[in-house]
This record gives sequence, C-alpha cells and structure tokens, in this order.
Amino acid sequence: MLTAISAIFVFLMVILVHEFGHFAVAKLVGIKVNEFSIGMGPKLLQNQRGETKYTLRLLPIGGYVKMEGEDEISDDPRGFSNVPVLARIGVVSAGAIMNFILAILLFSIITFGVGTPTTTIENPITGYPAEQGGLLPGDTIIEINETKINNWDSIVDSINSSDTDENLKIVVERNGELQSFNIIPIQDEDRVIIGIEPMYKKSVLIGIKGGFEKTYMFLTLMIDFFASLFKGKVGIEHLSGPVGVIHEVGAAARLGIYNLLLLLGFISVNLGFFNLLPIPALDGSRIVFLIIELIRGKPIDPEKEGFIHFIGFVLLISLMLLVTYRDIVKFKII
Repeated sequence: MLTAISAIFVFLMVILVHEFGHFAVAKLVGIKVNEFSIGMGPKLLQNQRGETKYTLRLLPIGGYVKMEGEDEISDDPRGFSNVPVLARIGVVSAGAIMNFILAILLFSIITFGVGTPTTTIENPITGYPAEQGGLLPGDTIIEINETKINNWDSIVDSINSSDTDENLKIVVERNGELQSFNIIPIQDEDRVIIGIEPMYKKSVLIGIKGGFEKTYMFLTLMIDFFASLFKGKVGIEHLSGPVGVIHEVGAAARLGIYNLLLLLGFISVNLGFFNLLPIPALDGSRIVFLIIELIRGKPIDPEKEGFIHFIGFVLLISLMLLVTYRDIVKFKII
C-alpha cells in the first residue's frame, strides 16, 4: 500500500508540475487553453472558469493541458499555431523548466531539513583511528596532509584518496589554537575512513544553495549517462521503465520522507532533461521544429511533422514496453 500511494504521489507530482508549466506560460502569452486536467481517464468533476475547463479525472497519474490549435488547425487568432514562434517555444519548454524548478525546491527542502555537513567534528566514533589518535568533538579540521580543507567533501576526498599504511597529518583548530595529529586511516569496504561524524548546520540560504547544487549534480549525471549511452558504454539493461521506478519509489518511501523527496527530485530532473532531447514526440523535438520555423519564416508541413512525431511515439512506446518487460523479469513480478 505504501508503495502504491508513494508511486501515485511521485507520478502525479512530476507530470502535473510539467503540465502546469505549459498551462501557465500558455495563459501568460495569450494562448487559449480549453482544458487543464488533473489525472487521466473518466471525468469525476469539471468546473468552467472563463474559457478554460478545469477537470478532475479518475486516475491520479498525471494530467494534461489542451490548448486551442495545438494538435489541429484552428482559425482562432489565439490558437497555438497562430501566436509568435518565440511564444510557442516558451510554452513548449516551460514543462521541463518547471520540472527543474520542482527539483530545486525539493532538494532545498531536503538540504534545509537534513542540514549541511561542516568541517567541525560532531563525534569521533569509538574504536576508530580518529578517536584513538586524539581527535575530539568540536575540533574543526583545517588541513589534511598540508592541503587546505574548505568543506566536508574535501575531507572525504582527502581521506579516501590516502593509503591505509601511511599517516595522515591532520591539523585541527581546538579552542582557538591549531593542533596537529598523525592518524592512520583504515579500509571500510570500498572506502578509506578515520571514523568521524560531521557537525551539521542549517539555514535557508544553505538550503537554497544545496537545492541548486544537487539539481546541477543530477543534471550532470543525466548528461553523462546519455553521452555514455550514445557511445555504447552503457546499454538498455541500465534503463528502467515505470515498473522499475515504482520499485525504487517503494524502497525510498520505506526509508523515510527525505529519501522519497530525493527520488522525486531526481525523477523530476530526469523527466525535464529527457523531454528536452530532440527525439520525435518529445518537447525537445517540437522546439527543434519551432526553431526551424523561426529560421525559415514559415512552418514545416504539419502532416510531415505529425508523421515524424508519430514514428517517434511508436519507437518510444516500443522502448518502454521492452524496458518494462525487462523490469518485470528483473524484479520477478511474474
């Protein structure tokens, strides 16, 4: 039950926020919006406000925006195809941008809630080299092997890149004075450690900074993954479909709200990035056609563009079915 509720929450949020981006910018640039729907499937409730119908549907797995003239020819001057090209590019790209904004917000909340590790030691773990070597709670690490320490990541990197048979010269600030310690790290599975836990600090500014940093980190990971995919360094076995996502959502939910929000943020970055790829049937491909129209001064034949998007849609559905089948086998669902 927890997995089902969490999966519905994740899919509803990432898709609804994406569609709201299209909706908000369409309204902003004057495009007529016929319907904004929350959920899919049979209609439960509908309320007409102005020219737009706001609909609640049975299946809470996303939503959609229906704009005048988006998928058909319309004589309405406020139809999608009749507004300036730059306005249409803004509408099409707004979905992905909203996914990135959602990710930044979620990662900011997580960073603020959990806090950011500092270079000050909260606790040297009993029985580990740091405690045995004389480090105390409240010590602030200044240098490791004559390398200046600026943040917790630089501590981790310095220790992890050291040898377990050599002393680490660690300079700390204790009660306003600098003190030096020689500590031999140990191997712990695939890490080299000395056994310290950092002191965390929290603030709104640190939270916002963390939101941007984590979004950039995940976006970089996505770019690197797709670059490796095109180079043949990774294959289809590394992809996951809806079944795999639901499995991971359930696992994250059982670990707590912050883990669920972290996965939600990652999926939102994933959706935003993937939608901007110039693949037929995705927003990125539509942006490419709009840029071509901007350069040529006239649109590409709608039938030809529609056919290209249809082929892309078929290929994407085929890929999703293949990946879903592999997920079913992998997680032994059947």
